[in-house]
Amino acid sequence: MADLKSDFQKAAKDVMDLAERPDNDTMLRLYGLYKQGSEGDVSGPKPGFFDFVGTAKYEAWEKLAGMNQEEAMKKYVALVKTLRG
Repeated sequence: MADLKSDFQKAAKDVMDLAERPDNDTMLRLYGLYKQGSEGDVSGPKPGFFDFVGTAKYEAWEKLAGMNQEEAMKKYVALVKTLRG
């Protein structure tokens, strides 16, 4: 698990150095996996109707409810590796 956490933290840094910005769907997937991996199931109130970005992020995270944090970390690391090429 310690190795997974360090891989997860490294992937979080690596994602900032991608050659090009991923499309919005991939960005939302990254966000949801990161939040699920670092915090677990979604918490807090859903953003208001007119907060389109906040709502999209919340829903991306909410879709992953029930996925354990370890699995989310693994998927996040794998996705970042795929994006890095």
